[in-house]
Amino acid sequence: MENARTQGIQRNKLLRYRAVLETYLFYKTDDIPFTVVWRKYVYPKHFISKGTLYNIINTPINKQLKEIDNQISLFD
Repeated sequence: MENARTQGIQRNKLLRYRAVLETYLFYKTDDIPFTVVWRKYVYPKHFISKGTLYNIINTPINKQLKEIDNQISLFD
């Protein structure tokens, strides 16, 4: 039970990360600095710090979601 709950929490976190990353990538271009994208577009919508955004960018979101989905499907 606890393991399934932990996996659910991790899965929800990764889904939030995916939403933040989609917002960032939508507005990010070569001529707009990281801080400007964070300040004008990411922070007003998601209320996260720049450090958290760096962590999200460096997280292999899709890979971890596939691993969690595979683990959950083992219990079905």
